[in-house]
Amino acid sequence: MIRKTVLILFVAILTLRAAQTDTLHIFSKSMQKEINALIIIPDAAAAGNPLPAVYLLHGYSGGYLDWSRHMNLEQLADRFRVFIICPEGAYNSWYLDSPLQKDSQYETHIIKEVIPYVDQHFPVRAKKEGRAITGLSMGGHGALYLAIRHPGLFAAAGSMSGVVDLGYSTKRWEIAQKIGAYEKYPRRWEGNSVINMTEQMRKANLGWLLDCGTDDPFIGINRTLHKKMLDKKIAHTYIERPGGHSWHYWTNAVSYHLMFFKKLQ
Repeated sequence: MIRKTVLILFVAILTLRAAQTDTLHIFSKSMQKEINALIIIPDAAAAGNPLPAVYLLHGYSGGYLDWSRHMNLEQLADRFRVFIICPEGAYNSWYLDSPLQKDSQYETHIIKEVIPYVDQHFPVRAKKEGRAITGLSMGGHGALYLAIRHPGLFAAAGSMSGVVDLGYSTKRWEIAQKIGAYEKYPRRWEGNSVINMTEQMRKANLGWLLDCGTDDPFIGINRTLHKKMLDKKIAHTYIERPGGHSWHYWTNAVSYHLMFFKKLQ
C-alpha cells in the first residue's frame, strides 16, 4: 500500500513538472490584425534561467496548430530544454512580404512582431546564440529564407522537405498571388528562392541543416541546393533518409533538428 501511494505521488509530481502550452495573440501592425502563435514553455523555464528558443514553421495549407496536432511538442520542449514557438504562416504566405497583398506580410510579422514579443514576455535567450528556426515544406523554405535575410537573429536554420526553389512549379501553391506571375516577374521568383541565395548563406555564417526523404518530390531540388553549398564550401549538414512528403517523416525529423541546434548552443 505504501509503495502504491509513493508511485501515485511520483506520477503526480512528473505530471506537474511537464511543459506547458499557451496561445499567443499578437497584434500585427504590418497587417493590422491579431494573429495567433503557439508557444511551448519547458518545465526548466521555471528555474528562471533563460533558455533557447526554436521557431517551428508549418507548411502550405497549414496553420500554427499543425505541429501540435501531429506530435507531443511538450515532450520535445522538456527533453531539449527549449522553448518551441509555432508562428502562424497562413495558408500560403510562403513567409514572404508580398508586394501585392497588404494582408500577407509574414516575413515582417515573424521577424519584427513575433520574435520581439517572445523575447519580451518569456525567459528566452534573446540573442542570436539562443535562437534557431526550422520548418517543413513551405516552412522549410521559409526557415532558410528568414535566416538568410536576417542572419543576426539566428544561430542556425533547418529545413525538412523544403521547397527550396519556388520555381519548382510556377502555377501551383498560389505563389503567383504573392509575388506576381513568373512570366512578368521572373526576378522576384529567382531572388526569393533559397536555391539562388547560396552566396548570402556563405556570408551569413550560420549552422545549416537540410533534411529530405528519398521518396519526397522535392528531393531533387534539395540535392541541388546541397551541391551548390558544397561547391561554395558552405559548412552544413545534409540528411537523406527513406520517406516521403509526410507527417511520419517530419515528426521523426524534428528531433534531429533540435539535437543539431542544441549542439550549436
